[in-house]
Amino acid sequence: MTKNPVHHLALAGMLAMSLLFTGCASVDLESHVAQSPSQALELAAKESNTETAQRYLLKIASQFQEQGDHHGARTLLQSTQLKQPAQPLQAQKQLLAMASAVALEDREWASSITTSLSPDNFRSYNSDLIGRAANLQAKTYALAGDRLSAAMTLMLLSQTDGTINPQAIHDQIWAFLKAVPDRKLTAANEDIIGFESEGWLELTSSLRSPGLSIDDQGRVIRRWQSNWPSHPAAQILPSELQLIASMAENRPEKIVLALPLQGTLASAGKAIRDGFLAAYYQDASADRSKTDIRIVNTSDRPFDDLYKELAAQDIDLVIGPLEKEALASLTSLKILPIPVLGLNYLATDKKAPEGLYQFGLSAEDEARQIADRLSEQGINQVLVLIPKGEWGDRVESALLKRMQHNGAVALDIQRFFREDNLRAITAELLGITVSRDRAIQVEETIGLNVEFEPRRRQDAEAIVMVAEPAVARQFKPLFAFYFGGDLPVYSPSIIYEGTPDPGRDRDLNQVIFTDIPWVLDTENSLRDEASKSLPGTRGQLGRLFAMGADAWQLSKRLPLLRQVQTATVNGQTGDLTMTREGSIHRNQLWAQFRGGVPDLLPTKADSGEEVNNNAPLKAN
Repeated sequence: MTKNPVHHLALAGMLAMSLLFTGCASVDLESHVAQSPSQALELAAKESNTETAQRYLLKIASQFQEQGDHHGARTLLQSTQLKQPAQPLQAQKQLLAMASAVALEDREWASSITTSLSPDNFRSYNSDLIGRAANLQAKTYALAGDRLSAAMTLMLLSQTDGTINPQAIHDQIWAFLKAVPDRKLTAANEDIIGFESEGWLELTSSLRSPGLSIDDQGRVIRRWQSNWPSHPAAQILPSELQLIASMAENRPEKIVLALPLQGTLASAGKAIRDGFLAAYYQDASADRSKTDIRIVNTSDRPFDDLYKELAAQDIDLVIGPLEKEALASLTSLKILPIPVLGLNYLATDKKAPEGLYQFGLSAEDEARQIADRLSEQGINQVLVLIPKGEWGDRVESALLKRMQHNGAVALDIQRFFREDNLRAITAELLGITVSRDRAIQVEETIGLNVEFEPRRRQDAEAIVMVAEPAVARQFKPLFAFYFGGDLPVYSPSIIYEGTPDPGRDRDLNQVIFTDIPWVLDTENSLRDEASKSLPGTRGQLGRLFAMGADAWQLSKRLPLLRQVQTATVNGQTGDLTMTREGSIHRNQLWAQFRGGVPDLLPTKADSGEEVNNNAPLKAN
């Protein structure tokens, strides 16, 4: 049989063309469920119709979100294939992007999303999606630092959707508005028009007046309600403002200050007492004809016995005890008949009874703030120095837990006693010991002496140094000696004695540390007045004096802080907030040693940057 070469060439050509067209053909995306972002992107890339491919990627991103995989959704939503979505898909992509940005707390992504948003953008969605779109839009604005636009979004939602809970949305609007910086609020008052928005802005601005007491704030709120009677917020005030308007009628009048006035804690107890009384007498809103303050000594009897005796009397609030063990004695009670503002914190394994509030100069608060500061600076890998002992254990635990939450790691942690060989500890921390050991191993392997130049580890971005001044002044020069002088150093307030000492503190130059406003704020009328006539207003006793002053401020605001999670008291020890369990946390200031003297660093609000801070009322 004779072969036909032409026939075979034709078949070969047809086969080649068939393979070519098969390679370009679209895949059936409906039958494929991608298990990973890379698989989804690979399948979409084989689809010849761009809009079909994009629709598929959005569907898979939505499925990832439903499974809680927002990282996978982000990979798809930020891919080049979805960079320019088809016009019918733009709203869907935007909604999915906002959901994952909020879930991941991705501020950079949120900022890029908001560049194409306006407060009324959510109105373009179908009626069944308007509420979800508006809330995600407000959260995205807030994550990007634009709380004014977040508030404006919710104002428009309240006008658009009549089914929403007015109390809940008014609380959200207020939470956003009170965190808008003064300069941005002033500009908005000049530019924004509309009955509801103008009313909200006037309410916010009127409560920003300096020096307002709680009573003054109540009067401002009631006056605003009278001037704006038909405004939705005048009819249903935000919960926080409802409490403020009624607090003057409900503030405690009979207060017992229970402190150790003898023994080892006597100086601490007296400093807190003096700070409490100084703040009380400076408070123009205090009704001295009604307020009765008793001071009792806790040094000579078990506190639980003293409390039971006080509970049988006509008392509104007990402030104290200071001793941790005394505070723990109250945990045997499920409910406290008289509320107690304890001046310490229970151990983590102790449950606070109902009616117990806890406030103190917590080292854990400072550790968490250091972790947050590192995150703000984009620092994710650090070396850590912490003293040995139970106090250091608590600091380490709080620091590592918050760092882990922020996505950061401690590359190495060195614990020490002050009498240890600090040179060896520093060398170990910076990896000099490892570098030297490697050189020795090389010498032993090759049998020759090698020229060795020690190097510190290169993966560290900063050092967290928890050390008292005398020890810190030795550590800081050692960092430079062991080639770590270029690493930024962050510390808690333990590093500073509380009074300028440039001669000794020059060794701490460039160290960044956190401390309370009482110590760092250059303008403080209470501190200036108290220092003229009272001892112990500086140094560590000064910090306790400030704590006592804040105890007076807190005594008037405990219900506010407990019931409104976004409420903040602008105190001498920081901006004070309360957890749902009744523990009060502080947000302090930051400074850097320059020329041996602390130089106060600007806050985000000072620099005009929006802050994640819900503290509007700087009340006295």
